[in-house]
Amino acid sequence: MNRELLMLVEAISREKSVERDVVFGAVEAALAQAAKKLYEGEVDMRVAIDRDTGEYETFRRWHVVPDEAGLQLPDQEILLFEAKEQIPDIELDEYIEEPVDSVPIGRIGAMAAKQVILQKIRDAEREMLLNDFMSRGEKIFTGTVKRMDKGDILVESGRVEGRLRRSEMIPKENLRNGDRVRAMIMEVDLTLRGAPILLSRSAPEFMIELFRQEVPEIEQGLLEIKSCARDPGSRAKIAVLSHDKRVDPIGTCVGVRGTRVNAVTNELAGERVDIVLWSEDPAQFVIGALAPANVSSIVVDEEKHAMDVVVDEENLAIAIGRGGQNVRLASDLTGWKINIMDAQESAEKQAEETGTTRKLFMEKLDVDEEIADILIEEGFTNLEEVAYVPIQEMLDIESFDEDTVNELRARAKDALLTMEIAHEESVEEVSQDLRDLEGLTPELISKLADAGVQTRDDLADLAVDELTDITGQSEEDARALILKAREHWFVDQE
Repeated sequence: MNRELLMLVEAISREKSVERDVVFGAVEAALAQAAKKLYEGEVDMRVAIDRDTGEYETFRRWHVVPDEAGLQLPDQEILLFEAKEQIPDIELDEYIEEPVDSVPIGRIGAMAAKQVILQKIRDAEREMLLNDFMSRGEKIFTGTVKRMDKGDILVESGRVEGRLRRSEMIPKENLRNGDRVRAMIMEVDLTLRGAPILLSRSAPEFMIELFRQEVPEIEQGLLEIKSCARDPGSRAKIAVLSHDKRVDPIGTCVGVRGTRVNAVTNELAGERVDIVLWSEDPAQFVIGALAPANVSSIVVDEEKHAMDVVVDEENLAIAIGRGGQNVRLASDLTGWKINIMDAQESAEKQAEETGTTRKLFMEKLDVDEEIADILIEEGFTNLEEVAYVPIQEMLDIESFDEDTVNELRARAKDALLTMEIAHEESVEEVSQDLRDLEGLTPELISKLADAGVQTRDDLADLAVDELTDITGQSEEDARALILKAREHWFVDQE
């Protein structure tokens, strides 16, 4: 029988193009599975086959676990102190084994054992095919729609399958069995049964890779796509940069008579693409990203990572776009929060901010409106600037003499110190349950304290826009934080 076992392993190895060790492992697993059925409970068995003679041994084994952990699986585990009584130098996570009677090889003819062997071989074949496919380094998966699976589409390329989830498809795109389809390889998950390659046609990376294939200058390093934002199937924006002054980045990506950009558009169900020139200057980048709208002026707020963009009435609708699409894509492309407004709104906001700053200076510096307005006109917006800008900048102001400058700086420093003490006291009043909330940094806790948010319930009661105004977070991060703060409500209800 041992000789027949070796012949069987050899035959399966050749027929399935699988290494002998893989087949031996499958047979060992099948024998161990059969041996388990001779015992009550969830025992752990190991079978070792001699690769040369075909002889095999069977062992029952126990996993060594920490004494303090206790036995979670009594039929498979042994505490460390008990294990050391048998083998003094044994360590945690090792095994104690005891030889037991082996199941005769003839009993492996049972259907269950055959299934173990066949499944092991199928898994090995699948892994070999997948490794061969992935070794090619391809980023785009090209295949044929095989079938639908719970709303997802299974795409076949040779003998390898990919899964295109419904959420990763282009909206309103109708793919049918037999259609040729291309998609970006986003992830390979070997734990998934059937189709381990996860695909996407809606990811920005897919558009970037399509341009890379259509525009040789990108592959050559003459051009670079810095970022991409998409509204899949409708509209997209890409930001490009030229590393060679002789190469026009936008014209090169468009191609002669639009051939290159049209090839990408046709692949993406008619998705219109705006090609934007990337700039190191954030304001210039945002102005380009909002095209085709013309920008009148722009104000950058570094602290909030936001920009107020002023456009005239004729460009207001264009800048915002249908359903806010243009400004949303521009924001995603640049990474800046963009506030679109007309001249009147801008003037009203500026007047409001000026009034707030004037009030701050008058209260904290104890000065009249005239002095406050002089500071504002000279570009001062906060107490830190008054206290710590180079003194010569303030001495250059015609309306101020040296004594006035020194007095203003001293008052500003005193006000800042008083505010810092008050701030520390407010932070100390923040409850421990809020401090312990996952995702809250000391900086966020400080901002929440300044806004009077001191408990987890205070945070949970906030609306998303209220939290973004307080912390400057994105809407997505703010929403996630509020939901986290509300979790204990539902636990308490249960």
